[in-house]
Amino acid sequence: MVRAIIRFSAQNRMLVLLATVCVVAYGLYTLQHIPVDAIPDLSDTQVIVYSRWDRSPDIVEDQVTYPIVSALLGTPK
Repeated sequence: MVRAIIRFSAQNRMLVLLATVCVVAYGLYTLQHIPVDAIPDLSDTQVIVYSRWDRSPDIVEDQVTYPIVSALLGTPK
């Protein structure tokens, strides 16, 4: 199989060179026209929860805000 490919390539040099030029040209075209996000967003997920309750801030944090934020972030406990 490999010998057949080498024999074909040696006998049809211009065809191989033309195919190589076409592949390189297509690669350059694709490099210039595909949008690439070079700087991914690696920051932590942030959730802001505004809660209003007529209790002390510690009770609101423990009983209202923390369970909501934990559920939204998907973190255990």
